[in-house]
Order: sequence, then structure tokens, then C-alpha cells
Amino acid sequence: MKTVLHRKESRGHADHGWLKTYHSFSFAEYYNPDKMHFGALRVLNDDTVAGGKGFGWHPHDNMEIVSIPLEGELEHGDGMQHGGVIRKGDIQVMSAGTGIVHQEINADRKNPVKFLQIWVFPDEQNVTPRYDQKNIANGNQKNDFQLVVSPQNGGADLWIHQDAWFSLGEFDDNFSKTYHLKNKNHGVYLFVIDGQLRVANQILQDRDAIGVWDASTLDIEALTHAHFLLIEVPMKLAAFIR
Repeated sequence: MKTVLHRKESRGHADHGWLKTYHSFSFAEYYNPDKMHFGALRVLNDDTVAGGKGFGWHPHDNMEIVSIPLEGELEHGDGMQHGGVIRKGDIQVMSAGTGIVHQEINADRKNPVKFLQIWVFPDEQNVTPRYDQKNIANGNQKNDFQLVVSPQNGGADLWIHQDAWFSLGEFDDNFSKTYHLKNKNHGVYLFVIDGQLRVANQILQDRDAIGVWDASTLDIEALTHAHFLLIEVPMKLAAFIR
């Protein structure tokens, strides 16, 4: 088993007033050559956007983007006339493919919206752009791994163009469970949303993360009540990404 530990204080940070953001990997003006990506996982941003503010119209292409709200309401729209609001309990996926223009705005004029924005390298370029979103609040993530995003036909309601598997977990104090990787050539990146876990002989607190590869299983023990996100991805990138 190989591991890489990312403590929350090691993340990149930017405070733009209306946006407070933490970057687990190099992004925008934050550059760390040792934190460019974890396999096919390229971006994990922990964003807080002030009331009524947001990201105006901007483009993306050839990237799979997953948004997970943690608090508040995030309104989105795109050049294909899609639009809506996502809240805690919802998950949104976007395949940017050949190119898409969209915006993301805090739908609440007063209170902040907090969400995780995650980018994954696709396994195919120039696909047809697409959006999808689902409410997963009624799923079983209590003392289990709730699969929320997978490859197409992988079992989750939401899918992306990559052999990637996103699972959410909520463990009670002192509960433990083993995660089984789908593929021996994959790695898994565990991000603690809140609480305290023991993973790979490391104690992780809120917003800490650990990447694990060259392993077929991962033992996860909750030291307190904890919420976390597991992202399993291929560790070898397609040739067109290099």
C-alpha cells in the first residue's frame, strides 16, 4: 500500500471576499508541483460563496465536473438553456466535452453556499456536453458507502466519462468498515467532510484527506461521528492527457 497525506492546512487558499476557496490540488494561482492531481482526479475545491454572489459565465471543455453542495443553495445555468438549484442532498455532474459555457450563483441573497467542486480527467475527449443532477438524500450512507457517481452503467444514478466511483459515507462513533476497490490499478482519495477517522494508520480530522493506491482494500474507522467522500479513480492517465 502506498499513501499520500494531505492535511487541511496544506491546501492552497484564496480569499476573494465573495469567494473563500481551498484547493486540494494546484488550481488557478495556487501551484504546487507535488499536488497536481491524484490519478484521474484533477481538482477538489472546497468553496464558500457569499450571498447573491457567484461564478459568472465561463467556459469548460474536456473535463468531468461533479458538484456536491454542503450547505445553502447553488443556482446554475448553461448555454444549452439548462438551469436549476442544487442543495445539500443533491449532486450534479457535468461533462464539458467539446465545450460548454455556464454560471454558478448563490441563490440565497444573505447566507453563504458551501460546496465541493471536483474535476476528473475524462477517458474520452470531445464528448457531447451534458448535465445531470439527482437528490441522493434518501440513499443509505449511514454506516455504509453510498455510491453516488460511477461510470455509465456502473450502478449509480449519476455517471461520468471515466472509470471513477464516488461514494459518500456517514459513520457512527467507533464504527468501522472496509472499502473494496473496483480495480487493482485504481487508487482512492478519501476526503473528510467532518469528524475524525483512522485510515491507513493516520488520524484524519475535518477537511484532511489521504490518497491510497497499490491496495485492494481500505479499512476506515470512525473515531467520532464522521462524514466523508471517497473518490476511486484510475492512477494511470490516458495518453491524450499528458
